[in-house]
Amino acid sequence: MGGPSERDYREKLDRLKQKFDKKAKDIKKEFEKLERTKVDLLKRTKGTKHDAEREIAKIEEEIAKSKDLAPESKSRLRLEIDNLKSEVRRRYSELEMHITETI
Repeated sequence: MGGPSERDYREKLDRLKQKFDKKAKDIKKEFEKLERTKVDLLKRTKGTKHDAEREIAKIEEEIAKSKDLAPESKSRLRLEIDNLKSEVRRRYSELEMHITETI
């Protein structure tokens, strides 16, 4: 007899819906923040890769122009530069993959 009416239940359901909508909106905002962070990390990683490649190219050019280095030294340094280039590309790929998979 004195139990909750249909209206009471509807009000409870409406409050529950509003609560759920607010939580869903908050989660969506957090996800958007994560996406922005992901984009920022990818940009920074790419920038770091380009900086490293630019510095390597500069050193490579200096070595090629150097008249003080013996041909054997230049050859060894070119091998080291090639290894460093490979390492930079490998690390960039790893970071990029880690960022895209994690977030």
